[in-house]
Amino acid sequence: MTTLVRHMLVGKPEVYAVAPDDTVFDALHLMAQVNIGAVLVLDDGQVRGIMSERDYARKMVLHGKSSRETMVREVMTTRVISVGPDETCGDCMALLTEKHIRHLPVMDAGRLVGVISIGDVVRAVVREQQATITTLEQYIMSGG
Repeated sequence: MTTLVRHMLVGKPEVYAVAPDDTVFDALHLMAQVNIGAVLVLDDGQVRGIMSERDYARKMVLHGKSSRETMVREVMTTRVISVGPDETCGDCMALLTEKHIRHLPVMDAGRLVGVISIGDVVRAVVREQQATITTLEQYIMSGG
């Protein structure tokens, strides 16, 4: 699989983020507004964590915490796994599957340049497979 992360970022909207001291409610509100499943947590432009719907469900709902009173820093995942722009969609799929995660920040020379989701990776894999199928069909139809 040869599609690179940099290709998956083309046309993606801006990176949505919150600060560690924002409330979980603020983070959830942003996620609902832009229809995304996770937000990065940035502090002085540096990635400090990621907060996902899964974090909310497991660390808030199950513990009866209030989203209006709890800070993002209390529930965010701090061990953020990222990729570079030259990783392939196959590498990303393997990483997402192995680590049981759904979002990958994209870092280039220590700078955040975007975020890809499992949906972006699956779409890239499907496009590559469809291209392979089309090529094989054309080869077969031409008599090989």
